[in-house]
Order: sequence, then C-alpha cells, then structure tokens
Amino acid sequence: MNQIWALLLEYDGTAFVGWQFQPNGLSVQQVLEEAASRLARGAAVPSIVAGRTDAGVHARGQVAQIVLAEDWRPDRVREALNFHLRPHPVVVLQAAMVPDGWNARFSARARNYRYVILNRRARPALESNRVWHVHTPLDAAAMAEAARFLLGRHDFTSFRASSCQAKGPVRTLDRLDVRRDGDRIVIEASGRSFLHHQVRNMVGTLRWFGEGKYEPEYMRFVLEAASRAAAGPTAPPWGLTLVRVDYDPDPFG
Repeated sequence: MNQIWALLLEYDGTAFVGWQFQPNGLSVQQVLEEAASRLARGAAVPSIVAGRTDAGVHARGQVAQIVLAEDWRPDRVREALNFHLRPHPVVVLQAAMVPDGWNARFSARARNYRYVILNRRARPALESNRVWHVHTPLDAAAMAEAARFLLGRHDFTSFRASSCQAKGPVRTLDRLDVRRDGDRIVIEASGRSFLHHQVRNMVGTLRWFGEGKYEPEYMRFVLEAASRAAAGPTAPPWGLTLVRVDYDPDPFG
C-alpha cells in the first residue's frame, strides 16, 4: 500500500544549483530522491516541493512530498533518509504521513522567507554564505516605510525575473517587515506564492531606500511602473532562507 509522506527539510544551499534538477550540477532534489530511492529498493521516487529555491538559497522549513510503497514509521523514514543523505548538508527534520489529495505545493497556505543583510564595515567571517554584506550604512526605518507600499494584492512585474514562468504577475504580499537587529537588517516576507526572484528583487530595491537614494513614497512609483527596469538590482541568493511553509492542518503538528 502506498504511503504519501510530507518531509520537513533543512538545507544549506551553498553547494547546490538550487532545488530543481539541473544538468550542470548537484541539486537538493537529486540528493533527496537518490536517498529516497534507497528506501524503495532502487526504484525511482519522484518528489514534489513547496518552493523551488534557487542556487545558494537556504531552507529551515522546506516541505517536500514523496510516496513509498512499503509501511514505514515516521521516525524510521526520517532516520533512514538522513542516513542516506550524508554527507550532503540536507536533513529531514520530520516526516509525516498525509492523506490522498494533499500536495506539498498546492496545499500550502503561505510561504515565509527571511533575508538577512549584514550592515557593517567588516566583511563576514563566520556567515559569508548566510548574509548579504552591505558596508554602507542603511536606514532600516526608511526601508520599513517603503516596504509598506508593497503589501496587499498587486501586479509585481517590477520585481519579477525575466525567466519567471508564472502565468501572471499578480500576487498577494501578506507581510514585508524590516527591522534592525544590531549590525543586521532582517527582512521577513510572507505570501501564498511568489514570483521568481520576487523576494530578492524587493530586497535589492529596499536597499535604495536604506541608502537614502529615494523617499519611501517612491516605492509606489516602482510598483505601479510594472517594469523590471524601474526596480533595484537582484539581491544575492545567500542572504535568503525559506523559513516555513504554512498548511491547514499542519501535517507536522
């Protein structure tokens, strides 16, 4: 009897070409499916994921879905997968059986991302692959004020990558908080779904306001222009982490 499993994953995206299979390097999807295949006596085990993270992007709460044909206990699924995932920096935190019809991608109610900017003169030594180092002083309050103009349902073409394959540019942004925590600026973004590079493009644009290049109200023009050329550069991937995916009910309790 087939069992559908939801997997709560944590990974360091530094060494990967992203979540999705790519011909030019190792992906998180590849190492997960290879580990799952070991539980299926060598048979292929396809996966479905809540969010396809880019190369260099990390996850603390990614959710993937696989199907196994044999009876397993949740703790055994977790431990067996983690054994076969070594030495890659990918870990299954929890495994939970889910009912027919549940889907890691389409059942998700919200995806929650965190972006961290290290805002100091000295470069990072311990977090070089976890933060975006910006040495010029940034005004987090101005960034937070500008971010308010992006909340709600809008055409986010200005923050959409040219390679984005989404059918349309309209999305609902439920949260975009900016706060300073010592020498770090932490940006939290939440919504049901995001366009390709949307979070990183919003962060790159918010830097403008932190540097005082524009007044916060200028963000309204950037949004309404519906042109990628109107917004700021794409922030690097290594400051971004997929923190949590929300479901109702939560398969992990």
